[in-house]
Amino acid sequence: MSTPPIRQLALQGAAVILVLSIAWPYFGWTAEAMPWRETSLAIGGVALLFATLSRQPWWWRVIHAGFMPLIWLTQRLAIDPGWFLFGFFLLLLVYRGALSGQVPLYLSNKQTVARLAELLAERPPGRFLDLGAGLGSTTVPLAELLPESHFTGYENAPLTWLLGRLFSLGHPNIRWYWDDLWQANLADYDVVYAFLSPVPMPRLWEKVKAEMQPGSLFISNSFPVPGEVPTQVIEVDCTPPRPLYCYQI
Repeated sequence: MSTPPIRQLALQGAAVILVLSIAWPYFGWTAEAMPWRETSLAIGGVALLFATLSRQPWWWRVIHAGFMPLIWLTQRLAIDPGWFLFGFFLLLLVYRGALSGQVPLYLSNKQTVARLAELLAERPPGRFLDLGAGLGSTTVPLAELLPESHFTGYENAPLTWLLGRLFSLGHPNIRWYWDDLWQANLADYDVVYAFLSPVPMPRLWEKVKAEMQPGSLFISNSFPVPGEVPTQVIEVDCTPPRPLYCYQI
């Protein structure tokens, strides 16, 4: 289920308004100081209730419950504002995809790479594209296992792109691009692999259908294409489960 950020801001904002609309008049009437710790806990509780009633995923409920109490705690610690600015830019360097396209940083594990290598070994040597390639946790080991094939990675977060570029050095069959995945021409590749999130899958599938050539293969890690039946589902022996949804074009 898609949960746009504006919806989460609305839920948190509604909790803040509800609690403060009750607390401010009460403590103003009694001429007492606002107990901000208790108020922040109350806002967290109301936000959790709103998130539960609106059937948000469990991680959003946790975020809503802890957001305002953590703000209160952070204020009590009197941390220099410069550290927050530093943290913001550091997160932007690593998680730019989450901000621009709701695509967090996912790293493919060794079991997934092994299953991909088995699948690619059944096909003639070709051209493999990793959309949102991160640190190269998929591209680099596959390039080592299948030296006759060519591998390309697209990554738009500056720091992860740089680290992936360093890890790919010494592999002549790897091309590494710092660019948005939507700029990739999928027609140039025999196999396209994506480990993104449910949010971009409908749009990505339209791009796949428009650009990929007959006989090519699209693989999505963990997130199936909504409304489409995969040609093959490869189960990966890992925890949590990371099935590979394969779509023959």
